[in-house]
Amino acid sequence: MLKKFAKQTLVAVSLAVSIPVFAASYTIGTGSQSGTYYPLGGILAKIWSENIDDFDMRAEVTAASVENTIKVATGKQLVGIAQGNVVLQANEGVKPFPRKMDVSVLFALYPNAVQFMVPADSDIHSISDLKGKRISLGAPGSGTRVSSVNILSTLGINESDVKPQSLNYTATTNALANGQIDAGVIVGSLGVGAITELALTRNIRILSFSEDDMQKIIAANPSYQPLEAPAETYKNVPAFTTPAVWNVLVVNKNMPQEQAYEMTKVAFDNMKKIRQVVGVTKFTTLENMNKLSGIALHPGAQQYLDEQMKK
Repeated sequence: MLKKFAKQTLVAVSLAVSIPVFAASYTIGTGSQSGTYYPLGGILAKIWSENIDDFDMRAEVTAASVENTIKVATGKQLVGIAQGNVVLQANEGVKPFPRKMDVSVLFALYPNAVQFMVPADSDIHSISDLKGKRISLGAPGSGTRVSSVNILSTLGINESDVKPQSLNYTATTNALANGQIDAGVIVGSLGVGAITELALTRNIRILSFSEDDMQKIIAANPSYQPLEAPAETYKNVPAFTTPAVWNVLVVNKNMPQEQAYEMTKVAFDNMKKIRQVVGVTKFTTLENMNKLSGIALHPGAQQYLDEQMKK
């Protein structure tokens, strides 16, 4: 009996040794495949997977900021890309979030422009002209929808004052191209793919916010700042001024400090590779890591920043 037990034990140990140790699998929440979040999430997932031991990550297509923030706070995603104003709302527990969420920030990424698109020959020339119009305000659960609704409300235009539709990036540009809507909102980096592709086949304009509009928006939400977009940011589109808010990498505030530190370090060690894929990450610098005021960096990310600032 003893010999049989010893033999079984030896077989079990042998099997245990021969079974490979699988890397922990994670996801990074991104957004629509026609936006900037998706390719950025893809290259970050690749960089982390290749440079962190026992770490396997993939990019997940989502409705973007709100969904990503909720999934990170509830442990369904390790990290997500989100607009800073959405993360601040989650941290404070205000709409669209039902309560305070367990969120923190690894580092700021780049500024996101709030871009109200109209056909070039449209009679819509200002934000106030949007009243009564058919407008895509962005997909449910997206930062685009949060930003567009908040900005319009700040400027005295409620959803009941327009004919709202809830479309993602691709559906918004298709609807605008086909005359199914009068205006559409996309919140993304300057040069975002969805608008770039639309401007190649359709003549469009992007509404410019007046100085008075900008002052009202910034007074109501200091996370926004004016962004001057030069002419030809998109084909044949004149220069425009629009509100912008920084995108960030959002993580659960309970993420182990060592993990947050390693992910931050690996990302910055490989930033040249990231910029080759997503050019707008030229804004992703040590100096801009804590660009989003109102919420502290995760302690692991802060540890990395402190070390670098001493060099």
